[in-house]
Parts: sequence; C-alpha cells; structure tokens
Amino acid sequence: MTAEKRGKREQVLYSPEDVPPWYMCILLGMQHFLTCLGGTVSIPLILAPAFCLGNDNESNLVKANLMSTLFVGSGICTMIQATFGNRLPILQGGTFSFLTPTFVLMGTALFNVNKGSAMKYFRDVDNDGNPTIISFERVWQRRVHEVQGAIITASLVELFLGLTGLIGVVLTFISPLAIAPVITLVGLTLYVPAIEHAEVNWPIAILSFIFVTLFSQYLGKVQWSIPYIKNRKLAWTKFPVFEVFPVLLGLILAWGLCGILTAAANNNPSMTKLNDPNHFWYQARTDIKAQVISDAPWFRFVYPFQWGAPTFSAAGTVGLLSGVFAGMLESIGDYYAAADIANIPPPPVHAINRGIMIEGIACVIAGALGSGNGTTTYSENIATLRITKCASRRMIQTAALILFILGFFGKFTAFFTTLPEPVIGGLYFVMFGLITGVGISNLKYCDLGSSRNVFVFGFSIFLGLALPFWSERHPNSINTGSTGLDQVIVVLMSTAPFVAGVAAILLDNTIPGTRQERGLTSWSSTTEFKDEDFQVYDIPWLRFITNISWMRYVPISPAYQPSPATWPRKICACSQKDEDEEENKANNTSL
Repeated sequence: MTAEKRGKREQVLYSPEDVPPWYMCILLGMQHFLTCLGGTVSIPLILAPAFCLGNDNESNLVKANLMSTLFVGSGICTMIQATFGNRLPILQGGTFSFLTPTFVLMGTALFNVNKGSAMKYFRDVDNDGNPTIISFERVWQRRVHEVQGAIITASLVELFLGLTGLIGVVLTFISPLAIAPVITLVGLTLYVPAIEHAEVNWPIAILSFIFVTLFSQYLGKVQWSIPYIKNRKLAWTKFPVFEVFPVLLGLILAWGLCGILTAAANNNPSMTKLNDPNHFWYQARTDIKAQVISDAPWFRFVYPFQWGAPTFSAAGTVGLLSGVFAGMLESIGDYYAAADIANIPPPPVHAINRGIMIEGIACVIAGALGSGNGTTTYSENIATLRITKCASRRMIQTAALILFILGFFGKFTAFFTTLPEPVIGGLYFVMFGLITGVGISNLKYCDLGSSRNVFVFGFSIFLGLALPFWSERHPNSINTGSTGLDQVIVVLMSTAPFVAGVAAILLDNTIPGTRQERGLTSWSSTTEFKDEDFQVYDIPWLRFITNISWMRYVPISPAYQPSPATWPRKICACSQKDEDEEENKANNTSL
C-alpha cells in the first residue's frame, strides 16, 4: 500500500513499496551509506587489538582489508534482507553485539600473545599450548580463523531458528523489557576501547564528541536551503543537514583540525616537537598512517575464505552464540521500530521468521568472507528513517549496492584507517552512548510505574555488569575438569549482554505481570491496520504460493498459519495475570 492510500495516518514521504525517482534513490541511498559509515569503519578498528594489529603500516593495511570485506559483506546482506527477507527498509551492517564475546574469546589462554623483539614476529602459543615464534601474518590470521569458524557455526543456529519458525516460539518469552538490558549493555561494555583511543589525546577526543553533539542535538533543527531543478526552473528546499549527518560532519571537522595541526608541525620550525612519537600531540597527526593509502591496491577482490580455512571450537561457537542471541534481540526490536516509523503493520510471524533466517545466512556469509564480525540491523539507520521520513525499500537496496561496490576499492577503505586515534575515541563516546540510549528506549513500551519492571531491568543490568567483572578477576575459578567446558562457561559468564538477557527473560517470564505492563500490547498492536496492509511483507513474485494449501505449514511463507503453542504459555503462565479479570475491572470502573 502506497503513502497516498493510507490516508491521514501516513506521515512518510515514501513508503516501503514506493519507488522514488532514480536520482532520489541514489541520494537517499548515499545518505544511508554515510549514516552507517561511522559504525562500519569503527568495527575493524575496535577489533584490531584483539587480532594483535598495531599501528604499523602492515597492520593498518590489514585493517583496511578487513574494512573492505565488511563493506562488501554488508552490501550483500542488506540486499538479501531487503529483497527476500523481512522486506523492511533496514540496513544490515557489522554488529557491535559480537564485539564483547570476540574480546572474551581472544582473551582466553590459547590466544594470549606477547610481541617479540622483531617487528614482524610474535611470541605465541601453538594449538597445543606450547610456546612458539610465529610470523605476523600467522598471528592475526589464526585469530580471524577462530572468529570466522565461531561466527559460521553460531549463525547456523540463528538460521535454524528462523527457518523452522522456532524464533516465533522464542518470541513468546521476549518482550521489550527483555530486549532493553541486552542492547543497553552492548553499548555500555564498549567503554574500554573508547577510553583507550581517546586517552592518547583527550583535547582532540573531547572536541570530536562535542562537534557531533553540537550538530545532532543543538543544531539538529537548523535547516539549510538547498537548490534543485523543478520543471526546468531553479527551486529551493529545506534540508536538516546537521540532523542527518552529525557524525560525518563532526568527523570531517575534527579530522580537519588535526590536518591543520599536522601542516603547522611540518611547516613551523617552532612546532617540530610534534614530530616526536613520544610527544602528547603526535597521535593527533593525520600523516602517521598515510603510507597505507599508497600501499593499498586500487581494486581488491573480496572472496570467501580469503585468509584461509576457518577453525572451529566449542568455546568459540558458544561464545559467539551469545552475540547472535543479543543481535537477534536487537534486530527484532529494530523490525518493530522500522515498521512503526514506516507506518505499516508490525511484522507478522512469517516476516520475523524470514528476517531472522536471512540474518543467519548473512552472518554465515560475513563469517565466510572473513570480516571478523557478523551482521545485524543498524539502529542508526532506523533513526535516519524517522528523520528523513523516507522508508522506501528501493532506497535501501541502492545503499546496499553502494556498499558492495565501494568495498572493492582498496584505497577508499585504506583512507579511513588514517583517522587519528583521538578522533576515533571521541566518535566512540557518541556512538556507544547512542547504542546504550537505543537499548533504554525500548522501555517506552513498558509501564515504568511498575515496581516489577523497574526491578527486572535494574537487576538484569547490575548482574550483567557484576558477573563479567567477577569472572575477569577470577579467571581460574571455573574448573570442571574439562578445559573446553571451562572456556565455554568463562566466555558466557564474561559476556555482559548474554548475562543480562538471560536474567531479564527469566525474571520477565516468572514474575507476575500483564501483557500491557510488560509492553507486549503496545509493541505488537495491529488494530489500526487492514489485512491488505500486511502484503507489504510478501515477496511479490512469490505471492502465488499463498494459494498452495501446504504452504501454511512453512514458517517463512506468507501463507504461514502458526498453530497456537500452548506449552510456552504453560511455562510462563506464572508471569501472566488474569487478563480477563483486569479487563472486567476496567469495564466495571468505566460503568
């Protein structure tokens, strides 16, 4: 259904099924590309220490290659999701949910590493735990192989949950109150890399997040007059530049200041001290990593298993499963948010099943390509939908194509590795703070006047912070007699979003509370939509399958008619107050 057909309720310029003019598709697609740019660029930089990548030229070239791989993978995954998945106008990119379990996995004894005296060699341990000297390439590739294998196997579980429709059963136990602490801790637990990058030069880092905050919050409503051609005449339109591109503008301005500082150091004899690597302002220079641009190829083909065959382990798989779990909760929350912004019905079960299945396939693709990361929906791009009021599916497909094409240009991705460390740190403060805020915003569906809900959220957050802290301070406290099982338990206990998510789901489904109190009523309300409105989730060229009788048993089919599952309701019956009694009380009060 198009924007015009939905009447007064419609507030978007382009609905998911609308096709803007080709030039608008390119402009809007480029806008979504720029919105996701900060997160996509930052993930390989955050992962670099876990893969033993430093700031030398060889390490920076590896970061650029990981970045290009993530661009290509994000483009492929977004195109598949928007075309064959849930068909919502959402962008799939690298996921921050996988970062914490990756750090925990790389911090286990098997992957402890100390730099040797030579630049390109490291003192490491082999697969049997024996000390050995191995090359630089072997060090980082060995770690990427482990993460690759863990992502692939863990993502198969997500694929299975979507394909079989079990995610629909899992949704019985999931409410906004369970999603909120998971996403909140995805952001909160990333304060360490933010500080590590910012502390090399706090003044530049502070300026970076001041610029982004200024553009996004204080100048967000300021609109620029932009000229365009209409009916062969010059016309003007208002555009909220600061609100749409706050991260990009903040990055350019902070980067530009560092460039001025670098030029001054190179041309002013009184500032030659800035050329000293030990000087406080040295890390703010823009030419420290410039060599990587020269070394990077103009064109670089990205293909599966480009770093070699992945390795598989139980600890890695189970550890990344916690990341998959957090990513699924984040994506489901984004599905509902995107549908709400686009003014279409909440996604039906078959669309969620298909979306999670495609996300599982996308994570397998990302793992096979070797980006060192998986994929999930980008909350930043959900915000862009609200700002621009453009929710066209074709726009997102264009953004996917841009991501895919630019990922093959090696010098393009190498350019972003030259970002000064303190600028990156300042951006992290804003981005990770935004993720934390997105997590907390899920509570808007819940009754925050309920002491039950306050307890569930507060206790889950506290436990999610406390248990990983204790596990880090007592790494050898788990001793089951099996090294593999010990690693699995340590990885799970050390992953804050997983701990908080399990606690929130258990408490939310066992402490008595109504659906309205838990946020389920407003989260999934469909009362204001007609049956034909749900066709937005159908795959157009496959609509004939709705006439095939047995397709109603296929969980990813638009014809899917799930039979009511009684056992989940029995399991969590203690969390459901008598809804009829509540309704009767309300009716009696009104009478």
